Amino acid sequence: MPKSQRAGSAPDATELLTKDHKEVKSLFKQYEALAEAEAPAGERETLARLICQLLTVHATIEEEIFYPAVRKAIDDGDLLDEAEVEHASAKELIAQIESMKASEPLYDAKVKVLGEYIDHHVKEEQDELFPKARKAKLDMEKLGAELKVRKDALLPETADAA
Repeated sequence: MPKSQRAGSAPDATELLTKDHKEVKSLFKQYEALAEAEAPAGERETLARLICQLLTVHATIEEEIFYPAVRKAIDDGDLLDEAEVEHASAKELIAQIESMKASEPLYDAKVKVLGEYIDHHVKEEQDELFPKARKAKLDMEKLGAELKVRKDALLPETADAA
């Protein structure tokens, strides 16, 4: 077995990415509850910044490692092109949120729209891209290990919790 992580603790690639999806979805729900409760701006902003940070790291590991590996293994460039365009749009909205204060007009709306946008993207990945990636001749455990190493490097404070 070439560098397989069977004995290691890294999940396979789609498991790791799905875990990220679930974590961010939960954080968006928490944000929505804070916004509905008209929680203090600082509290909402702290949570929004965490969401943006996690999404940025997630998009980075997909773009640097997962998408290129899957692009080589499957014959569906359109699906991957669409995913990359969706990432670019999400990053633009993230940049807008990060440049604002939670007390500004449209802040909550932008976070809500980002959440809806991410839900759409996640559904396509999990329903279309991940099944195709799993059917391809990819070493998902090795890919998962690579994703985890890169994620831990980008987000060191979560390495112990991952």
